[in-house]
Amino acid sequence: MSDKQAVKNKEPNIVAFLCNWCSYAGADLAGTSRVQYPANLQVIRVMCSGRVNPLYVMNALQQGADGVLVSGCHPGDCHYMEGNYYARRRLGMLKDLMEFVGVDPRRFHMSWVSASEGHKWKEVVEKTVEDAKEAGPFEGFRRRQIDW
Repeated sequence: MSDKQAVKNKEPNIVAFLCNWCSYAGADLAGTSRVQYPANLQVIRVMCSGRVNPLYVMNALQQGADGVLVSGCHPGDCHYMEGNYYARRRLGMLKDLMEFVGVDPRRFHMSWVSASEGHKWKEVVEKTVEDAKEAGPFEGFRRRQIDW
């Protein structure tokens, strides 16, 4: 097996920030329902997706994660009224910044998963892992060249 094939076959390390009330409960439902999904996640439970500072995402990548997932309640269903709206705006801007500093946009995902969506959780995790695999191991931040 060549080095390129070995790198491509390497399982990515994904850090997932999950809202306590919806996404974490959805992941728990998937587990208790014995739904099979990739075990590549390191889960960090937060009270609300709105509490995920964009620096947490960047720090996870800097410390060796190949991808990051932030998942919360569906817009309009936040237990803290509008926390997921803040997360959507803040983390949407982060995705643009990540592209600017040379991070493949496939390394970052946001999703809305409710407590009753165990099967949707499986799909989100599979898509996140698949995209991180396609992007390959994260090798650090590289600033993109700007042509003036």
